[in-house]
Amino acid sequence: MRISLITVSYNACEDLEQTIKSVTEQTWDNLEYIVVDGASNDGTLEMLKKYRSHVGKLISEPDKGIYDALNKGLGMAEGDIVGLLHAGDRFANPDILNKVAELFETENADVVYGDLQYVTSFEPLKIFRNWESGTFYPSMVRKGWMPPHPTVYFRRELLERVGLFDTSFKIAADYDWLLRVMTLDGVRMVYLPEVMIHMATGGASNKSLGNIIRKSREDYKALRKNHVGGLLTLIGKNLGKLGQFFAR
Repeated sequence: MRISLITVSYNACEDLEQTIKSVTEQTWDNLEYIVVDGASNDGTLEMLKKYRSHVGKLISEPDKGIYDALNKGLGMAEGDIVGLLHAGDRFANPDILNKVAELFETENADVVYGDLQYVTSFEPLKIFRNWESGTFYPSMVRKGWMPPHPTVYFRRELLERVGLFDTSFKIAADYDWLLRVMTLDGVRMVYLPEVMIHMATGGASNKSLGNIIRKSREDYKALRKNHVGGLLTLIGKNLGKLGQFFAR
């Protein structure tokens, strides 16, 4: 089983290098690692020369935003399983991809996902927010449930059924895509009950009050587009995050 892992980056040289180091520490070796760079001018390409033996595919060219870049990566992926690891994020331990592959093999999964921790510091590790996903039930989607997208791994053939990211969304295309996946008839989503990813705080959707408002508007648009729910679902989605700040 081959896993394709995609990282997109733009002028994030130091963060990207730490992410690549995390990838090189994984014990799973049947890996296709794809880096999609948005024509960075901060030394990213020079840094990447040190990791050419680990980066299987690399492109560096202007893009139309993160979801356009991710779609490029998805188009390049040739593995049986596909996952995304954003620049600046790191695996929680070296065996994550091994455990992901095992669940696909033993549970006949279409999607594997797990838990995520937002951190304010990697060394020493300082946890700011703890996202425990739990087991998936289709009825939970209308209540606003979703898994943390950086933990989601899926069979590449799933793209034939749900398509790529919708680039008309600027912040919430990942939620729109997950809604398409979670509402598929018979989709088998399997939970890996452990922290898979340490994610740095300060993502695009939370950078400012304006972005938070825009994210909520786009979430609502995604819900209506996919005929999943409306305002109550959006409220449930946002309220569900509150407990993440107290769980440790």
